[in-house]
Amino acid sequence: MNDFIEVGKINTLKVDRFTDPGAYLICTMGEDVLLPNQYITDDIDIEDEIDVFIYTDSEDRLVATTNKPKALLGDFEQFEVVGVEKFGAFVDWGLPKDLFVPRSLQKNPFKLGEKRILRVSLDKKRDMLIGDEKVGRFLSHKPTDLKKSDEVNALVLAKTPLGFKVILNNKYEGMIFTNEVYEDLKVGDRKKCFVKNIREDGKLDISLRAIGKNRDDETVEKIKTMLQKKGKLPYTYKIDPEVAKDVFQTSRKGFKRALTALIDEGVIELLEDGIVLKNIN
Repeated sequence: MNDFIEVGKINTLKVDRFTDPGAYLICTMGEDVLLPNQYITDDIDIEDEIDVFIYTDSEDRLVATTNKPKALLGDFEQFEVVGVEKFGAFVDWGLPKDLFVPRSLQKNPFKLGEKRILRVSLDKKRDMLIGDEKVGRFLSHKPTDLKKSDEVNALVLAKTPLGFKVILNNKYEGMIFTNEVYEDLKVGDRKKCFVKNIREDGKLDISLRAIGKNRDDETVEKIKTMLQKKGKLPYTYKIDPEVAKDVFQTSRKGFKRALTALIDEGVIELLEDGIVLKNIN
């Protein structure tokens, strides 16, 4: 059970009493918070410990909910804009009260229906959770707990001329360069990635593939798997570069190398209109 009630986080609290508005939950230090009736089920009793998310209601009072939002305090996530006012905007984060984004924390004015990458932050003056689009100041450039080849969780932050900026493990910024991308990526996607290089300045080069894993080998295995299912594929050395990228997540040259390897192994037969399976040991 929590010693203190923490705004923006999942708290484990004890049911202290039931009232007309709902149940009051307490922490070890005795502070309480209301869990409205809409979240109370028949199996909840006095002294039960339950997990709840704590935020502020429309009157800026602390309130508990058994629903979990899209992101907790300190998390980065993509949100859809559902309301726009002169003083700020509101985004949907999965709770009855939308998350407020002050105008001062927007990089440029929000528009209804847009999707933006935000960090859930705390306005300490009002003890209120808010969204912050100026995420760069929260990201560290000293990855002391990462090393080359480490697996990381990546949130695609932005597309740039060099590739895609990503937020890693909720605290670092990295870059997936264009020549490392052989699948469709878009802002807001979450991917399992790998640290390819840590530069002297702390910048992180990121790969969508495990380091040391040969892309051609992956393409060979993918061709084998597809042939096992279909028997024939309509691809030859004349494959369109976009098809190679979309279907096999590789370049045209990479596909041709994989094709040559399979032919040399005697696994496939090359026809004028495609390839067929011969024998896979």
